[in-house]
Amino acid sequence: MDTYALLLAATLNAGTVLALAALGLLINEKAGVVNLGAEGMMLCAAIAGFAAVVYTGNDLAGFVAGMAAGAMLAAVFGLMVIWLGTNQYATGLALSLFGVGFSAFLGVPYTQEKLPERVAHAWPILSEIPWVGPALFQHHPVVYITILVAGALIWFLDKSRAGLVLRSVGESPASAHALGYSVRRIRLLAVLAGGALCGLAGAYLSVIYTPLWVEGMVAGRGWIALALTTFATWRPARVLLGAYLFGGLTMLQFHLQSAGVQIASEWLTALPYVATIVVLVLISRNPTWIRVNMPASLGKPFHPGS
Repeated sequence: MDTYALLLAATLNAGTVLALAALGLLINEKAGVVNLGAEGMMLCAAIAGFAAVVYTGNDLAGFVAGMAAGAMLAAVFGLMVIWLGTNQYATGLALSLFGVGFSAFLGVPYTQEKLPERVAHAWPILSEIPWVGPALFQHHPVVYITILVAGALIWFLDKSRAGLVLRSVGESPASAHALGYSVRRIRLLAVLAGGALCGLAGAYLSVIYTPLWVEGMVAGRGWIALALTTFATWRPARVLLGAYLFGGLTMLQFHLQSAGVQIASEWLTALPYVATIVVLVLISRNPTWIRVNMPASLGKPFHPGS
């Protein structure tokens, strides 16, 4: 039972990184913008957050720095694709490649740095419940904040006027523009919010999940988060569940190795990525289902004068 509790706790911890990034990308895509630069934004946010904690010793400063880095890169992306009309897919790939190289350059002085001792987090009384306590109530506050963000996003998209406007921009920007809404500004705000969440994911990775800096430490999580939005058919609750599913697969490899399962470590390491490919293949077998749930203007530029 203790082993299963540890596996569940590790799943929630690993899934938090994916969930934050995927929820940010979902906000982008609900507004009709595809950002393939999540990997680069997360890496730059990871080094920004790590460096901030090295100098201040404050985790909150690291999270703020990571979110700021993610939002700044997202702002550059947004200005290019929304105002200058560059191709969303090519610009996103360029952002991802830039983030990989730039973070590696900035991170050279920090490869040997160590963060201050981590403070243990636990809910009073609840954390002492056998099995349930270690599995669910001994996590960093960001784990629970992520669940709250998913719940708030569900309410925002389904119940609020601002959420309805955001969805209308993603479905029919011409109609939203005709009603007097500034499509470009709404899309830019969505891109900034998405970048901030990707930045928080990167900072959480380097400050809490693996408190160190290593070049390329995001290790494809940005691409998995991007795939999660499609896997979840652009619904926040499914994004959260999908993130925990992939997080569980990531952690399963370590538990299988510790249990002495005779499988090559390379196969176990590849398991989350193989699962991503399998899920996308299964989803693509029903293109009608994707088309029904996908924002109608996803990836399409909008020019107010046209």
